[in-house]
Amino acid sequence: MAAAAAAAEPELSLGLLPTDPLLLIFSFLDYRDLISCCYVSRRLNQLSSHDPLWRRHCKKYWLLSEADKTQKNQSWKSLFIDTYSDLGRYIQHYAALKKAWDDLERYLAQRCPRMILSLKDSVQEEDLDAVEAQIGCQLPNDYRCSFRIHNGQKLVVPGLMGSMALSNHYRSEDLLDIDTAAGGFQQRQGLKQCLPLTFCIHTGLSQYMALESVEGRNQYEIFYQCPDQMARNPSAIDMFITGASYSEWFTSYVHNVVTGGYPIIRDQIFRYVHDKECVATTGDITVSVSTSFLPELSSVHPPHYFFTYRIRIEMSKDALPEKACQLDSRYWRITNAKGDVEEVQGPGVVGEFPIISPGRVYEYTSCTTFSTTSGYMEGHYTFHFLYYKDKIFNVTIPRFHMVCPTFKVSTTRMTQEENMTGNGGSWALLSVFLVLAVFCNYGETHSYDCYKFPLCDDEDIEKEFKVFSFKFKCCQWDLCNKGVANMVTKTALVPSSLMAVIWSLYF
Repeated sequence: MAAAAAAAEPELSLGLLPTDPLLLIFSFLDYRDLISCCYVSRRLNQLSSHDPLWRRHCKKYWLLSEADKTQKNQSWKSLFIDTYSDLGRYIQHYAALKKAWDDLERYLAQRCPRMILSLKDSVQEEDLDAVEAQIGCQLPNDYRCSFRIHNGQKLVVPGLMGSMALSNHYRSEDLLDIDTAAGGFQQRQGLKQCLPLTFCIHTGLSQYMALESVEGRNQYEIFYQCPDQMARNPSAIDMFITGASYSEWFTSYVHNVVTGGYPIIRDQIFRYVHDKECVATTGDITVSVSTSFLPELSSVHPPHYFFTYRIRIEMSKDALPEKACQLDSRYWRITNAKGDVEEVQGPGVVGEFPIISPGRVYEYTSCTTFSTTSGYMEGHYTFHFLYYKDKIFNVTIPRFHMVCPTFKVSTTRMTQEENMTGNGGSWALLSVFLVLAVFCNYGETHSYDCYKFPLCDDEDIEKEFKVFSFKFKCCQWDLCNKGVANMVTKTALVPSSLMAVIWSLYF
């Protein structure tokens, strides 16, 4: 009897659960799982089509609202399917990029309304496919997705991707539309398979995206090009890295803009970075600093890293009127990554002697360079009170750090260095020896090209050329950067007969 009763009971399955528990379970499923449930049974097909289930996915993946649903007069499910049919290949990127564009447009509408007018409408799939056929490379999905929302901007000033200005220098980067970018696609050595993303009509500066993993770049990496000024080969191009992917590059930039990380100055986005802890208050006066790295004025070879900083000096609005004062001088203590310190003193700031009174703000921009990839500055201003001119006081300038972006050295230079330290070591040693020999015969000199060889010590030259008691100095003991020598000191003369023997051996 028990066995017969057990046989009569239906087997417990998901399909036998009541509707409400099933709908609750389905509410945790992703859109792919919901679609799969449609093919299990008629009942699950009906339940997985329950329209409120698709509302979450429409908002999560496509940022669609009730207003969108009402406007199109569709169910949530059909709205999801229609949007997927058009943008499905971008489902992993669309929400983040659409939100970034929406946030940026809202922010610019309030702060830089004329910049909105430069944005171009979206392109279609066939336009992107045509560009891929034209350049012979595939575009990353996140890049394509962004251009399905906005096709970059017109070549106008100010540029959407930020500006920077000094007294004699101005940069403003436009986000290139797809056709202009395709026209600038690079096939030459040093920038092979690189697509420009931005362009500055004043400096010619661009940020590029690597469409292939060639010449030491990672695929889809974004960078500023930086020609190696010490290489004879024009294809030797170093790179300052600005992003690992288009999504990261664009969304992080927008985040800095809309959160106030980048200030709006004269209706332009300026790419100054402000450390909120970089603030110092002395009495009623507060000094804060923001900084920016300028890749177009920097180089890796030779090491020259250019930074600009913007300083804000503000007196509290609650200060007493007699606290009004005038800046007399500045003092800077500048330290590079090696710990080398330089001290600078001078009258005023950028040729001015600003007066600070309650509630007033004074801002100015200046710049500095380092031969190391980072450094910091700190110091103080000296003021005198307007009502008590003999009374002076110092106002602290907080320490602020400047660090250049991650960079990559060109593969051309790396290959040359490998050759110099490999089979080409003897040739390099010979070059050094010949140059040193010529200059040593003429005593001291103050400028010449210095050649690289594996190790800079006497034993290498003695061993290679069988020359003993040979002593030298070159490039301040550094032969590793093809730089400019400060001095070559003669301590031995090389006989011309020995030179003849060397030439006969090698040539």
